[in-house]
Amino acid sequence: MSEPGLVPSRALRVVALVLAFGLLAACAGQRLRPDAALLAKQQQRENTLAARTTWSLEGRLAVAGPADGGSGMLAWSVRGEVYRFEVQAPVTGKTWILSGDSRHAQVEGLAPNPLRDDDAARLIERELGWKLPVTRFDAWVRGVRAAGSPADLEFRADGLPSLLVQDGWRIEYLDYVEDHDPPLPRRVFASHGGYKVRLAVQRWRMP
Repeated sequence: MSEPGLVPSRALRVVALVLAFGLLAACAGQRLRPDAALLAKQQQRENTLAARTTWSLEGRLAVAGPADGGSGMLAWSVRGEVYRFEVQAPVTGKTWILSGDSRHAQVEGLAPNPLRDDDAARLIERELGWKLPVTRFDAWVRGVRAAGSPADLEFRADGLPSLLVQDGWRIEYLDYVEDHDPPLPRRVFASHGGYKVRLAVQRWRMP
């Protein structure tokens, strides 16, 4: 289906292809299987980031799926359990906003009145056809494992994650913003079956 303010599927495939070439070109380098030292370094990194419960990012998002997809400029902010996920279509300028916490979610901009559900992922999949578990991605986008389920990791030579596999999703980290401590992902490519999510972060804000 095609939703107001979203790029049609055909146009999305062009956008996604351009992004894919840019992202995969940066994906050179050997991946290291985890050992005790790498896992300890990752745990320390995750502990540091877990203590920073307020953060935001701005960037470009592209989502593709078997039925449809979309793309746009993303502004994503988190304060503890409260999040705001705003996507602006690049051509029409129309905006939709997903907001909520661990107990409820609503999306505005797709219908005259806000649309609500107890589960953000279910709401987004129902209204947009996107498979995007937002409350899990808030961990994955920072290069950390989400709580509550097992995960597999592979690392770059500098000890930063290059691949995270969790909950059926495969998340590749193709570049990092090095001027943050610890460094934060700049370009992320996530996939789950026929669903693909590409994110290019232009700016991180994290106290």
